[in-house]
Amino acid sequence: MNSKEIIAWRVAREFKDGDVINLGAGIPNQAVKYIDPAIKIYLQSENGIVGFGAHDPTEPVDLYSTDAGENPVSINPGGSIVDSCSSFGLVRGGHLNISVLGAMQADAEGNLANWLAPGGKMAGMGGAMDLVCGAKRVIVAMEHNARDGSPKVLQKCSYPLTGEKVISLIVTEIAVFEVTPGGLVLLEKSPEVSLDALKARTGAEFSLSPELKDLAVN
Repeated sequence: MNSKEIIAWRVAREFKDGDVINLGAGIPNQAVKYIDPAIKIYLQSENGIVGFGAHDPTEPVDLYSTDAGENPVSINPGGSIVDSCSSFGLVRGGHLNISVLGAMQADAEGNLANWLAPGGKMAGMGGAMDLVCGAKRVIVAMEHNARDGSPKVLQKCSYPLTGEKVISLIVTEIAVFEVTPGGLVLLEKSPEVSLDALKARTGAEFSLSPELKDLAVN
C-alpha cells in the first residue's frame, strides 16, 4: 500500500455497524474500498445521496450517481437520493456519526485548516464548515508532511481555519493521534518510523498512550 491507501485503510477501521458517515474528497473517499463487509454503514454525500458504496466496476458508470468528489458510486439497496436542503439538514441536524476530511493543517487544539493556503488559489470552503460542526466525530485523514517536507500536524494552525476545536482523531500514514483537552496523544505509530523520527516530522508536542500500538496494515 502507498501512504494514501494506508491512511484510507486505517480510517475505515474507525467505522462501526450502523454509523452514518460522510467521506470528503481525496484520501477520505478512498476509505470506501476498505470497509469491513461484516458491518453495515450508511455513507452520506452532501450532494444528496444517503446509502452508497464503491462503484461496481462491472457496471456502467452512471454520471448522475457520484459522491461529492465526483467519483462514480453505486447506490446500495435501500439507499436514497435527496435534495440539497434535506442532505444538509441531515448534516446540520447532528445525524452524522463521523465526518472524514482531508486537511492542509491540523493542530493540537483540534483546529482544522483545509480550504485555503494563504497566497494560493481560493477554491472555497464548500460543505466542510457544516460537516465539522454537525458530525459527532471529525476524523482528519492526511499525509503527515506537505510536499516540501513541512509538518501538517502543528501546535497551532497558521492557515485560515475551517473549524475550531472540532477534530477528534488525526490519521496519517505514520501515526494516529487522538485530540484531547490536554493535547495530542499518540495512539499508533508506524513500526517503520522511530519515535525520534516521528517527533522530527511533527510540528506539535504529543504524549504517548500507555497502550501505544503499531500502525500496521493487516
